[in-house]
Amino acid sequence: MDALVQITLPVFLVIGFGLLAVRTGLFPEHGLQGLMTFAQGFAIPLLLFRAMARIDLAESFDPPLLLSFYAGAAAGFLAGLMGARLLFRRPWPDSVAIGFVGLFSNTLLLGLPITERAYGANALGPNYAIIAFHSPFCYTLGVTAMEIARASGRGAGRTALSVLRSMARNPLVIGIVAGLGANLGNVALPGVLTEAMDLVIRAALPAALFALGGTMARYRPEGDMATVAWVVGLSLVLHPAVTWLVGSALGLGPGAFRSAVVTAAMAPGINTYIFADMYGVGRRVAATAVLVGTALSILTVSVWLQLLGQTGA
Repeated sequence: MDALVQITLPVFLVIGFGLLAVRTGLFPEHGLQGLMTFAQGFAIPLLLFRAMARIDLAESFDPPLLLSFYAGAAAGFLAGLMGARLLFRRPWPDSVAIGFVGLFSNTLLLGLPITERAYGANALGPNYAIIAFHSPFCYTLGVTAMEIARASGRGAGRTALSVLRSMARNPLVIGIVAGLGANLGNVALPGVLTEAMDLVIRAALPAALFALGGTMARYRPEGDMATVAWVVGLSLVLHPAVTWLVGSALGLGPGAFRSAVVTAAMAPGINTYIFADMYGVGRRVAATAVLVGTALSILTVSVWLQLLGQTGA
């Protein structure tokens, strides 16, 4: 428990710093959008580019591991999407953003250190394989669903054209495709350029966390707590449960099984709010879900680790 608190506390401190800065007037509220524009329009796309350009596709592609984890992620997205639409009567674009909360878990800031503390540094290989495909898979699914939702009613042909046009202009998709192209083309970037890119990338998540905290000073969760509870439950319970079932059915080895389940059990990541903010929908639910899910994960992750210990995984 103490280890989990130590891992999550820095995240809360950065969020709290943003909240306090906006509440006290030290940081202007109108500056938050500029900060998010930097994160989602420049820093995160560069992060995706670098991740795709450097990934060893042959080594990272482990079908049973990836199928186990991403089956759970897709289940979380679908349940979040349909729950928001059918249970809470949200518009389709809002529902996609809420579904994205159930899809995108915090594999990097929480998943890696928790797995390392629980099983050691040598256990992180499967985590890296999951992380390599995480943003490309989640953003491709989320952006595609959002563009379809926004283009509904235009007919199949016009909708497909609108989706392709919007995705071609989306900075996140551009980062993924460009990185994949650099990887497949074996493009060697100058060292000075990659160092400059890495400087921007290192600012991406702290900037987004600070902006999330500032946003919490503006948004209040009243009226959304049932939706937040629903999607947080999907993230913390449904995703790892489906991963557990699929991993068991596919006969994953103990190391891969542990990494898949623990990573699936992580709280919604900051990218869920970045996605919602990018489209201007579901921001209050996403922001609250990140905070509530991260706090609750201190308890739920402990339960999953205990269950894995009992099964000998």
